[in-house]
Amino acid sequence: MATIILGKTFSSVPPHADIIEMFGSTSDGGRLPEPLPKERFTSLYHHITPALLRMSFFALRRGAAPGADGVKWQDYEADLDNNIVDLHERVSRGTYRAQPSRRRFIPKPDGRQRPLAIAAIEDKIVQRATITVLNGIYEEDFLGFSYGFRPERGQHDALDALMVGLNDRKVNYILDADIQAFFDAVDQDWLIRFLNHRIGDQRIIRLIQKWLKAGILEDGVVTLSEKGTGQDRTGLGGSPLLANIYLHYVFDLWAARWRRQKAKGDMIIIRYADDIVVGFQYENDARRFREEMRERLQEFALSLHPEKTRLIEFGRFAAAQRALVGLGKPATFNFLGFTFICSKSRRGKFVVKRRTRRDRMQARLQEIKGELRRRLHQPIPEQGKWLRQVVTGFFAYHAVPDNGVALRVFRHYVTDLWRRSLRRRSQKDTMTWVRMKKLADDWLPKPLIRHPRPGDRFAVKHLR
Repeated sequence: MATIILGKTFSSVPPHADIIEMFGSTSDGGRLPEPLPKERFTSLYHHITPALLRMSFFALRRGAAPGADGVKWQDYEADLDNNIVDLHERVSRGTYRAQPSRRRFIPKPDGRQRPLAIAAIEDKIVQRATITVLNGIYEEDFLGFSYGFRPERGQHDALDALMVGLNDRKVNYILDADIQAFFDAVDQDWLIRFLNHRIGDQRIIRLIQKWLKAGILEDGVVTLSEKGTGQDRTGLGGSPLLANIYLHYVFDLWAARWRRQKAKGDMIIIRYADDIVVGFQYENDARRFREEMRERLQEFALSLHPEKTRLIEFGRFAAAQRALVGLGKPATFNFLGFTFICSKSRRGKFVVKRRTRRDRMQARLQEIKGELRRRLHQPIPEQGKWLRQVVTGFFAYHAVPDNGVALRVFRHYVTDLWRRSLRRRSQKDTMTWVRMKKLADDWLPKPLIRHPRPGDRFAVKHLR
């Protein structure tokens, strides 16, 4: 019996058998973590309309790198109306074919290369339209501690939640978990089973399978794989939505039940895509959770990174506990570009402070240094406008409370790099620090805190 609610069709059928089997076969008791939604949406494909495809096109980044087809955003826009009509007809008839994603590597702060899979522009359009349709379903399912790439949620929301948990809850240990090569390790068969639990429209499932099976184009060779989703965060083939769906069933539901049924003390969980931080009151809880999490992930083709996953003492009592056994200051951990540090206020109260990660700042300064060399002979106003944009963007993310020192350091080094660049323009150097300071004051923004206290913003967004 199908029912229509708010323009969406779903059938009242039991949850997909594979999902029941998944929870029943796990080593943690076989109970459902919480009541799973039973409705499967059986009519979704018709929501992918020409209007939605057009809106999805304009939501794409104009300057994004082209995919394997070499078509840029501006090229597609030149005949947009006809292109959208033709694309919608192919999607409706089922003759649309996904193209391989082009492999590209970008440098990471630690010197390694991060692989990205860049989809063709038509694939991006259809993928974004599909994401819009599926978000209406999965936003009702995802749990509160999942923050990665969700509507109305961002990195600073995850950072606020973590800060509030560390300051207000009884947290003495932190599990900084890193899933090894997550986007390359996702089991596509399990992913389709998870999707089938809520999506009963097989045309949508086949559409997603086309992107998963399209492969990766690198050096003229297309490579197909039964694992992984790629890492193109603009589309669905390797999108954070698929990552969230996979980890919702693999980690979120399991962790929520573990906290409710097995934890002896306080416990906080924050997940941003595949970045996970879990806080515990008791060490025994932390060690049991880490081992059971490792087993849980292995059941679904995932694993914890042996070097990057750490269990550390962290919290208001960590310094005193380490002093009793003759150890130094509590360890720090990194999350979303910040280093978290146990500290004290001027009144001697425990506080958690955030500092911009040193390696991230150094990597950004190296990029600025290289770009200044390319812009060496540009007029000073042009260089100043560009540097203002760079520093403003850095401050927009990193200007959080207690991070003023890092902001001043970053601005100082940018000023020094600019000074060194200007000195190379002539052998008769007259660029003194006094003159350079005035130039920096004219063009570079001041290092001011731009974000509110985490608790204040968290209280507004989470009224409970």
